[in-house]
Amino acid sequence: MSIELFTRGLVIGFAIAAPVGPIGMLVIRRTLAEGRLLGLLTGLGAAAADTLYGCVGAFGLTFISSFLMGYAFWTKFIGGAFLVYLGISTFRAKSREEAAGTSNVRYATAFLSTMVLTLANPATILSFMAVFAGLGLGTKAGDYSAAGTVVAGVFMGSAIWWLMLSGGIAMVRHKLKPDTLKWINYGSGAFLCAFGLYALAASIS
Repeated sequence: MSIELFTRGLVIGFAIAAPVGPIGMLVIRRTLAEGRLLGLLTGLGAAAADTLYGCVGAFGLTFISSFLMGYAFWTKFIGGAFLVYLGISTFRAKSREEAAGTSNVRYATAFLSTMVLTLANPATILSFMAVFAGLGLGTKAGDYSAAGTVVAGVFMGSAIWWLMLSGGIAMVRHKLKPDTLKWINYGSGAFLCAFGLYALAASIS
């Protein structure tokens, strides 16, 4: 494994995950409400989706990207509607003290929900294809080992960010009062709804 290529992938994965968006808001809210593990799994769902899209870009799987871009309207529409649903659910959610205990089903749902949300934005493929083309990957046959190394770095970089974010939020979780958590729910719900409505508007424009 090339350390240089892995490091490049790690930086790419971290940089893609770090900007605050709907996934970051979900990680923060779920960590505050139900603990570090649920928040981390929420982020890892997005990391898994980024890794899949990274594979498309790194291995030059243009037929997959073309297929997904052909259904961009529906993926954006479904993703936007799902964000609005999550926003309304978050706005109405109970505070930490009142929330039901987590379960394996809840953990799986947290992971899969953000994975689906991230996959619902096929334009992400174009970003990965541009990045990997800049690295000289995905443009010629035979560089599968190098491509795989970078993709592994992408996942690790993204996972490191979500670990840092969920861990940092978990450190202050127990210092927040129920009323504060309630207002965080309101703010997070409004934030997610706004992103969802924007995605819906973009899908029909």
